[in-house]
Amino acid sequence: MKTFSKSTKLDNVLYDVRGPVVAEADRMIADGDHVLKLNIGNPAPFGFNAPEEVIHDMARNLRESQGYSDSKGIWSARKAVMQYAQIRKIPNVSIDDIYTGNGVSELINLCMSALLDDGDEILIPAPDYPLWTACATLAGGKPVHYLCDEQADWNPDLADIEKKITERTKAIVIINPNNPTGAVYDRDVLERIVEIARVHQLIIFADEIYDRLLMDGYKHTSIASLAPDLFCVTFSGLSKSHMIAGFRVGWMIISGNKKIGEDYIEGIKMLSSMRLCSNVPAQSVVQTALWGNQSVETYVCPDGRVTKQRDYCIERLNAMPGVSVVKPKAAFYCFPKLDVEKFNIKNDMQFAYDLLKQEHVLVVQGTGFNWPEQDHFRIVYLPMLTTLQEALDKLEHFLTYYHQ
Repeated sequence: MKTFSKSTKLDNVLYDVRGPVVAEADRMIADGDHVLKLNIGNPAPFGFNAPEEVIHDMARNLRESQGYSDSKGIWSARKAVMQYAQIRKIPNVSIDDIYTGNGVSELINLCMSALLDDGDEILIPAPDYPLWTACATLAGGKPVHYLCDEQADWNPDLADIEKKITERTKAIVIINPNNPTGAVYDRDVLERIVEIARVHQLIIFADEIYDRLLMDGYKHTSIASLAPDLFCVTFSGLSKSHMIAGFRVGWMIISGNKKIGEDYIEGIKMLSSMRLCSNVPAQSVVQTALWGNQSVETYVCPDGRVTKQRDYCIERLNAMPGVSVVKPKAAFYCFPKLDVEKFNIKNDMQFAYDLLKQEHVLVVQGTGFNWPEQDHFRIVYLPMLTTLQEALDKLEHFLTYYHQ
């Protein structure tokens, strides 16, 4: 049996959800094994299609999309995002404050590179979307992880945030709705985070890529709308809301008190110009996608496929001895907790590896999302219901005999 030490974190720089467990799954698939993949939030392989009007508009615009655009993006795309910011009540935004990117990931990397010098600290949630931690580390900064509270529907622990601020802290990252927990943060929690940022003069980075994938009638509040006097950068895109992850189309919105971030904005402009521009054909569909038919609403309505698959997974997981999970309110992830004493779990990567080898089910261990304990894993509930049924049957069987 292959074993992992607790230090197997790929130096906290590489994207840990692409670690040795995924490498082993790839090897198994290459050898002809059937692996049930519950590890990645990519809608396309699971039968989710882009809206027809989005495909049509990209095709129509291909001939006009052959050259570089302005480094910030084409006018129609940035105008559409600016109008979206207005609807979201994000203050003090002009078309010059909008930057398009090859997905949000590129823009996160750009922003961290422009902000952080060696030793600078940035507050990032635990659990997190691990690209934030990787990009901050690669930029020379020090990621400091504040805890989210599972007992409070995975809202950020405000006392932990306060405790971890030092004179080196430059910014705080908010991932809302959250990946991997599916949490949607309460408005009063966001207001208190804004107050903390105000007292300590922190930049707010808001990753809101899932803000249009809410279920059960929950409403999303953009934290930038609560902070007109602070410097905020809000990220979103079309990969998830329009099921076009491969198109690589995202954006960021600079808002609030831009005067205090003038030097930083110059750095962003320089780095944005260095990569010339983002994918021009993908930019051409932003206006149509943002203001056309929102087909994702049919997936997350009470009878929608995503909602039904979420409900099935939550019911099955909570019925398994030694497993509990908080019901997600958005996105398409859940973050179950394991009874580490019952299963004698000392290493969650070992758990994910053993599940893969013995039952051919691929999940991501919780420490891959910078969660500090060995007691969680993430499931993506995008696959068809029949696949989820098979995978959860295998997981349930695995847990009847597993003892690490």
